[in-house]
Amino acid sequence: MSELIRVGMADYKVGRAPASLISYGLGSCVGVTLYDPAMKVGGLLHIMLPDSTQARSNENPAKFADTGIPLMLKEIIALGAVRSRVIAKIAGGSQMFKFANATDIMRVGERNSQAVKVVLKDLNIRIIADDTGGNYGRTVELQLDTGVYRIKTIDKGEKEI
Repeated sequence: MSELIRVGMADYKVGRAPASLISYGLGSCVGVTLYDPAMKVGGLLHIMLPDSTQARSNENPAKFADTGIPLMLKEIIALGAVRSRVIAKIAGGSQMFKFANATDIMRVGERNSQAVKVVLKDLNIRIIADDTGGNYGRTVELQLDTGVYRIKTIDKGEKEI
């Protein structure tokens, strides 16, 4: 069996086949994968917030979409990925709680998903699969030998994108 590398909240890991990268318990957070299918290298980032410039404490770049994605991209390129081949898959960004008068600030999952999409577009990285939104948690796993992104939920079952 291949190595299973755990990615914590506000963290990322990179690796190469045959390893897999896994992150547990995404709610409003987004799990961003970057993957080079030819080199079979990639990374998984578990972002908590959309924008480091809006936070009081921003010393952990993996916590934010705007700083974590470019950092992880740089590391998978160092492992041999070719930037023009890198593709992205994203999951998470749920609205875990309902608020009577929900303002934009309370829609963290939606803001996270949108920020990830903007950063990837700015970096010219194509999103080939997206499983964001809803009101349920996810556990995500990127299999580096195939590029399959497995998403597990309690009520909605399991799927691969």
